[in-house]
Amino acid sequence: MLKNYFKIAWRQLSKSKFYSFINIGGLSVGLAVGILILLWAKDELSYDRFHKNAAGIYKLENMAGTGTSRQIWTNTAAPIGLLAKKEIPGIKEVARLSYNGIYNEFLQGDKKITEDKTWFTDATFFTVFDFNIIEGNAADPFPNANTVVLSESGAKKFFGKENAIGKVLVTDNAASFTVTGIIKDIPANSSIQGDMFLPMSALAREMYRDNKEGLNIDNDFHQFSYDTYLLMDPATSLTPLPDKIRNIHLKQKADDVDVAYLFLPLRKMHLYHSDGSDNGMSAVTTFIIIAIIILVIACINYVNLSTSRSMLRAKEVSLRKIVGAAKWQLFSQFIVETAVVFLLSTILALGLIYVLMPPFNQLSGKNMIFSLADPELWKVLAIAIAGTLVASSIYPALLLSSFEPIKALKGKISAKLSDTFFRKALVVTQFSLSIILIAGTIVITRQLNYLRTKNLGYDKEHVFVLNMRNMRGHFDAVKAELLKSDAIAGVTWANSNIINNGQQTGNNNWAGKEEGETLMLSPMSVDKDFISFFKLPLASGKGFTGVPADTSYYILNETAVAAARIANPIGAKFSLWGREGTIIGVTKDFHFGSLREKIKPAIFYYNPERAGGLYVKAKPQQATAAIAAVEKQWAKYNADIPFSYSFLDETVAALYKAEERTNILVKLFSGIAIFISCLGLLGLAAYTAQQRTKEIGVRKVLGASVAGITGLLINDFVKLVLIAMVIAIPVAWYVAQQWLQDFAYKMDLQWTIFAAAGIIALLIAVVTISFQSIKAALANPVISLKNE
Repeated sequence: MLKNYFKIAWRQLSKSKFYSFINIGGLSVGLAVGILILLWAKDELSYDRFHKNAAGIYKLENMAGTGTSRQIWTNTAAPIGLLAKKEIPGIKEVARLSYNGIYNEFLQGDKKITEDKTWFTDATFFTVFDFNIIEGNAADPFPNANTVVLSESGAKKFFGKENAIGKVLVTDNAASFTVTGIIKDIPANSSIQGDMFLPMSALAREMYRDNKEGLNIDNDFHQFSYDTYLLMDPATSLTPLPDKIRNIHLKQKADDVDVAYLFLPLRKMHLYHSDGSDNGMSAVTTFIIIAIIILVIACINYVNLSTSRSMLRAKEVSLRKIVGAAKWQLFSQFIVETAVVFLLSTILALGLIYVLMPPFNQLSGKNMIFSLADPELWKVLAIAIAGTLVASSIYPALLLSSFEPIKALKGKISAKLSDTFFRKALVVTQFSLSIILIAGTIVITRQLNYLRTKNLGYDKEHVFVLNMRNMRGHFDAVKAELLKSDAIAGVTWANSNIINNGQQTGNNNWAGKEEGETLMLSPMSVDKDFISFFKLPLASGKGFTGVPADTSYYILNETAVAAARIANPIGAKFSLWGREGTIIGVTKDFHFGSLREKIKPAIFYYNPERAGGLYVKAKPQQATAAIAAVEKQWAKYNADIPFSYSFLDETVAALYKAEERTNILVKLFSGIAIFISCLGLLGLAAYTAQQRTKEIGVRKVLGASVAGITGLLINDFVKLVLIAMVIAIPVAWYVAQQWLQDFAYKMDLQWTIFAAAGIIALLIAVVTISFQSIKAALANPVISLKNE
């Protein structure tokens, strides 16, 4: 019996090649794209879950500051984790990471090799996490402060195919480290990435070598630069721990009254902040919804075509019932027919996934591999195919198997089935989803354009920046040489990047500061020409002049002045890091971070010893010559270090890289969803024209024009799309509002966006339907009536 079902299914597909093409084509494209998106989402959700202790690992973070300057710090002070372990029984182990900004250049013969993916860490790092040592002594990875653990890629980078264990790495400042361990390369779905791990004792040795204040890595609560991870006992309640850890902190540094601690589960670290706010989960949710929308639209196509063409098989079904076929047998037959369509669609979808995976990886920034041997692929395939198969097959099978034989043979069910409310509802649903996707695409595109074109409050055009390194002590000479170039309009320095100044401090004081108040500031040491170089407008006061007295002056931005409630800032006393000074200027607010965040309080001070970043402004159309001039100076002072730089506009663009990817992918997926919708409409329009062939012939004989007949055929579909617009536009507006909440600065959400989305969908539908309608209207009425 099953064999006969397959034969009948194949005959039906062969008999209706056009409709089979639409069904199989729509389903295969929908499945391929839906599965690709679900694979991407699964990869995002898999981050950090491969550790066997993942459920018990938490990242310790804290909040600092008061009032409007209060913020989350992802780093902690070095001692807090170890002190907490001593006093809180539920903490089984602690592992710390601190970025290695000390040893990045290593000598290899006469060459220097740069390794940026390096960390200082504790030996417990390799037991808390599953970054297991595969070569070397796993029980004692850091026998002393002059040892290092490398990844397999790191070992290959330095030593090629030689066994790295026992080999020595020498830094450019003559420190040496013996390789005592090798770990496997860290998986791509790990939030922690690195190729070189140095012992925390090496960091302590360098940081506190000349410390005269009695500070060391075990008691320093001034430096918040450590990622602290806690491995917790599963039976321990986390609820009281933040307060307990805060009390431990206050015992060591009583004036940090604003501090509060937060626990971020390792398994949520990739997609959430420690306060539970979004850090990528909204994008995952968005794409899962888009995948479901695409699969639903593909299902709707199949259901619509199956039910609308059901009358063509009404007599077949009735005859089968009359000769004794049971309802369940007919139901099974139609389920098998759907399964055959899905089998062919799945085979084509797998081929499409294989072809599309490389460009999809490039667009999404992933490195997913298509392999039929991957069980994870089959899990996603099973979920996607099973869901769409059930959604697509049940209703058509029930409908076709439920015909009453006598009525079907007499043709009395024709009108009821051809004008089914259910089919119209599906078309409305299909285009409602398409309109929402179109509106979403427009909103994302306009918001990104707003971010790209918004005035940031300073001039970043034609400016590039680089780390001065050995040029630091020769800035005046370097600047003088560079300004001789006709390609360079200006040169200045600062100790951090104007776009993403990650420095924060609450160590400040001023007249009027309330007890317990902590104002978090973003400090930046700048050159005397920094403000004029970037054309930062001053709200009041003046800038630095480069004289020694400038070291006791400060410049604040408007947000800092407002947060400190300083009524007359110019001439007011202000203390930073215990250094008393005078405010000489106030800059107008400018954006030195992502537009997702509000402008933070900032303070500028003058300290040439802290110069680090060299900023160069090229004249228009002269960037290449300007870079060449800087490279010449670089070679003079940093001959053995590779030359690198970055343009500020590129750095700004990188802040919104995730949104840019989202925009590209949403545009692509929206286009695919609309394409699948159009396939369905094309099939329905063709079927409608076929069913009304006699009517069209009569109308033409009586003098109806091609335009009139075409309008008659598309009228019903246009009504459905208009209903879809009424339903979709409020939903699209709400979704857009929610998405824009993540941005502190955003575009105005205008009604024209959603009207445009509806009009675009309507035009696409009209063009699609017109293709078949015009074809039917142009047909020879004599032939049509003769065939009838």
